[in-house]
Amino acid sequence: MMQTPISSMRNLGPAVERECTRAGIASAEDLRELGAHEAYRRMLLSGTQAHFIGYYVLHMALQGRPWNDCKGKEKDDLRQAFDALKAEVAGHKDRAPAGIDRILDEIGVIARR
Repeated sequence: MMQTPISSMRNLGPAVERECTRAGIASAEDLRELGAHEAYRRMLLSGTQAHFIGYYVLHMALQGRPWNDCKGKEKDDLRQAFDALKAEVAGHKDRAPAGIDRILDEIGVIARR
């Protein structure tokens, strides 16, 4: 079965596609199946830097809505879910290193975790 690139979805470009791929999310179909919250959780665990805009943009993309359509109570509710997710992931021991450590790990300069 042919898989649709994540970057073909509204609001999502090559950078999000790379982060998804690193998190084991290979296609738009995979992303839709997981849902925005679980996909973002996996992205965080694989080393993506937590950012609220990225979280709600993912939600908007899966709904086919413009990224800036998230407002009011919906945005407040997503903020609460994002903060809870960030707190959950912060204590996770298997989280991939971020920044330069992640890159050094990927190329084998430091020990794999």
